[in-house]
Amino acid sequence: MGKCRITVIRKLACVDLKEEYFDREITGDGTCGYFNVGDEFIYSTGDDVPKNFCAWAWSDINRDVEAIANGANFDWIKQPGTNITCCTDGLEPVVFKIERIE
Repeated sequence: MGKCRITVIRKLACVDLKEEYFDREITGDGTCGYFNVGDEFIYSTGDDVPKNFCAWAWSDINRDVEAIANGANFDWIKQPGTNITCCTDGLEPVVFKIERIE
């Protein structure tokens, strides 16, 4: 079974877009309130969504997670067994680092 670590490496604030389109009050710094930079999750092939992981973000990144866990390398990424990906929330995207682990 393949295994990988998913780490939150960046949260982006699209405050201008939120001001124009968001139908709620903008709180905090305008970034996703679900994750914190540095959060880590471990995934093994065949597992369900990692505990306490946003289901929407999982839907966006699970293809990349499965690929890395099962041995894929992306030739545009310097480190084999690693990928950088993000959720597709256009107002508060979160960037993840996926690393294959033993």
